[in-house]
Amino acid sequence: MSEELTPDPEVFKKLVTATMPFGKYAGQRLIDLPEPYVVWFKQKGFPNGELGILLETVYTVKANGLEYLFRPGAKNSEGR
Repeated sequence: MSEELTPDPEVFKKLVTATMPFGKYAGQRLIDLPEPYVVWFKQKGFPNGELGILLETVYTVKANGLEYLFRPGAKNSEGR
């Protein structure tokens, strides 16, 4: 039997407010980081702690084309 995963709304809220604390993209919102940069982290390993969890979530969002969920006035694929 597989366990059903439920997204944590608090993590999603943090994605639109948290910023990258270091590097080339310091100060940029995590959800707005370029996909190649997030993929690089996936390949090299995400940092430990909350930042790593958030970056891994950003990777999942971008890899599945779900960035639209974080834009103002976002609608689901059925137009709702």
